[in-house]
Amino acid sequence: MGTYVFKLPDIGEGVVEGEITAWHVAVGDTVSEDQPMVDIMTDKATVGIAATNDGVVTKLHGQIGDMIAVGGPLIEFEIDGEGNATEAEPEPEPVAEPEPEPEPEPVAEPTPAPAPAAAPAPAPAPVVSSGGRVLASPVVRRRATEAGIDLSLVPGGGPAGRVRNADLDAYIASGGAMRAPAASTGVARTGTSEHPVVGLRRKIAEKMVESKTRIPHFSYFEEIDVTELEALRQHLNATKGPDQPKLTYLPFIMLALTKAMPNHPECNAIYDEEGGKVIRHEAVHLGIATATDRGLFVPVVKNVEAMDVWGAAAEMQRVSGACRDGTATMEDLAGSTFTITSLGRDGGLGATPIINHPEVGILGVHKARDMPVVLNGQVTVRRIMNVSSSWDHRVVDGADGAALVQSLKRLLEHPALIFM
Repeated sequence: MGTYVFKLPDIGEGVVEGEITAWHVAVGDTVSEDQPMVDIMTDKATVGIAATNDGVVTKLHGQIGDMIAVGGPLIEFEIDGEGNATEAEPEPEPVAEPEPEPEPEPVAEPTPAPAPAAAPAPAPAPVVSSGGRVLASPVVRRRATEAGIDLSLVPGGGPAGRVRNADLDAYIASGGAMRAPAASTGVARTGTSEHPVVGLRRKIAEKMVESKTRIPHFSYFEEIDVTELEALRQHLNATKGPDQPKLTYLPFIMLALTKAMPNHPECNAIYDEEGGKVIRHEAVHLGIATATDRGLFVPVVKNVEAMDVWGAAAEMQRVSGACRDGTATMEDLAGSTFTITSLGRDGGLGATPIINHPEVGILGVHKARDMPVVLNGQVTVRRIMNVSSSWDHRVVDGADGAALVQSLKRLLEHPALIFM
């Protein structure tokens, strides 16, 4: 029998370390080749690491949330044969803490003799209480006690519900028919729970802080009449083939952006801060912000300019679905030049989306709704969708960001232009 040390393999270009987000094996488990063992998160994606050999797990290097360098030991196995373990430097012996000096034995104090019991006081008239402390003067309390009345049942007409003599008189005159408002049955909550910020949640936090602190954002809002686009969308969905995906607004927005970007190249760009330059892209690689049970991912639909509406919809569904089911690759999550974020039915009226660093712009899409509008001097119902955008003011001037959104508005309000 020998010891086999499994080291974190190279899991992507430029990746030098990864964070442990989940263990699928424990010490003592028998593992077979290709069995999933651990999930490692990098800057790009979460990667499942499988076993390359059979053996029994004898040691796990790291806990959830720990960072492991590429090439560093990850798992140790006991295997048939000699294994690959070499003589390593012995781990430093833990420094023994000095034993604390024994505390002196507590000296028992004599127990005082019990005091003689006092004579029991006469019991007051029985009053059944149904609530908490009632606001009332001592005079009112004495009268209520003498009459055997529970003050909590008397509606108080004074400040903060204080029961006055007049309130008590009215209660007695009614024969107890009056009732105070029922006390609240709500229970105060006091519990807390702790949730370690590890894995994807940590990466999202780091990314948002980096973007918001390094990029001077400005935002721009607009509303778009998508009545004609909605008619086109419904017609295409009603006549689509069995292998074609159902169309939402996003594929049309994606194509409209590819149509508009050549006239606004400063918006389809990456800001290289270290190199002190802006890299403008001819290709439009659109990041699609995707909410999953594990957090927010931004998969990328590449070269949207080369797609038709069906191809854009299919690829968007593929990469978004891969994020939701955990099969997205690093290639699926890298290389975006501009990002779209949409909350769908929960889209609200507006937002100030945070730019996906190092891009220079992001578009937020909100829920479309029927609204009364004035058209040709007449009030009519049109389908209106709001959009929000944020821009890197170091690179994109206010007029430039506004011009891109206005170009998008023109294309979506006259959707035939998207395909011309």
